[in-house]
Amino acid sequence: MKKMGIVFVTLMVAATIGFVGCGGTPRAPAVPPAEPLTVDLSLLAEVRNPVAFTQRWDDFLIVFPEGMFDGVDFRAFQRVTITANYFDIDGNQLDHGDDLVMVTLIYDPLGDLRGPPDGPGPNTPLKQFNVGGPFGSIHTERGSIMRLTRTPGAVLFQNSQLHVRYIEVTEITFHNR
Repeated sequence: MKKMGIVFVTLMVAATIGFVGCGGTPRAPAVPPAEPLTVDLSLLAEVRNPVAFTQRWDDFLIVFPEGMFDGVDFRAFQRVTITANYFDIDGNQLDHGDDLVMVTLIYDPLGDLRGPPDGPGPNTPLKQFNVGGPFGSIHTERGSIMRLTRTPGAVLFQNSQLHVRYIEVTEITFHNR
């Protein structure tokens, strides 16, 4: 009986070691970059929608060029700052305010671009309303808190009101603290 107990304990220990070790190679922790990463807007195809929006919630999608973020571990970034100006149909700049522009960060530009109506989703890790308004935070120095699991592939801007006909991106910066 004593031998059975020893065998049983040995099997339990072996099973526990095997179970703990089955998780595969552990993911290395993200190493925060020394400085924030500001997207070079000159590398983007467009920073302002070329055709005026014709309805509320029209899309202005900016796809990040392939290779733009090679070698960057986005898991290290904790916040993002995104600023934009917006304009009426005649090209006059509008005052910033709430309920005018929304922004969504997207992993795969060929996937679901909009995500859930009121927050982040599997392909949309960040969705922020009120870009530029007093109730928004993404355009402020502190930015919006986020947790990325991979490199973003695009950013989507949408007009919440029809009098916003053009959106022009002025900054996208990822912060590590």
